[in-house]
Amino acid sequence: MATGLTAGVWFAYACSVMPALARSDDRVYVEVMRNINDVIQNPVFFTPFFGALLLTALAVRQLRSGGRARGWTVAALVLYVAVFAVTSAANVPLNDALAATADPARARAAFEGPWVLWNDVRGVLTLAGFGCLLRAWAVRGRG
Repeated sequence: MATGLTAGVWFAYACSVMPALARSDDRVYVEVMRNINDVIQNPVFFTPFFGALLLTALAVRQLRSGGRARGWTVAALVLYVAVFAVTSAANVPLNDALAATADPARARAAFEGPWVLWNDVRGVLTLAGFGCLLRAWAVRGRG
């Protein structure tokens, strides 16, 4: 469930937040993204974001006897680790640079395209991981 919730966050950005902000002028765009980057750092977001990694790792450990369910769960864990890598290496540094750049036009020009791309990448990775977990659940239920 935590993985699905996280995929939903990335999806909401991709299909609504970022397209809506694209219609805004540079000052509004930068101000709103800075505000979002501040307020998203809260337990409501962090619980599923970090919980998905911890719970998937725990599921891998609990399924140590092997089987197809474990393989799907390991795949989900690898995909979610990739989500963390993308977030840490791309999205967070872009957020930090946006916060530190004084000129809204320059800040937006350096931020918008790359951030949207990497958000889409982590969205696909998280959704694929969620699919792997659903598959693990389905094959485990048959076992």
